[in-house]
Amino acid sequence: QVQLVESGGGSVQAGGSLRLSCAASRYTYCMGWVRQAPGKEREGVAYYTGGGTTRYADSVKGRFTISRDNGKNTLYLQMANLKPEDTAMYYCAARRFEDFCSLKAADFDSWGQGTQVTVSS
Repeated sequence: QVQLVESGGGSVQAGGSLRLSCAASRYTYCMGWVRQAPGKEREGVAYYTGGGTTRYADSVKGRFTISRDNGKNTLYLQMANLKPEDTAMYYCAARRFEDFCSLKAADFDSWGQGTQVTVSS
């Protein structure tokens, strides 16, 4: 497994922006962001593969941008035009096998501790 440490969460008003960072203990092919709102299941937000492929959940397309710095083993999530429904705990996640990458939370096997994002209307 890989150790993941998130940072950058906080509270903003609707329409605002936040940037999340995730420092990984080593390189992994598939890294992503997963969020969980109170009372809801974990939802894949975006992923970024070592080959440069990205994918986003429909709910965040056009507003969130995922990026990674392989030299620093760091993953980022730039969130813009935030909405109250984006309020959730955001987790950095990774998959240790270099076979595939998906937005399904169950396909990730390493998790950070999470960082809270709260968007007020």
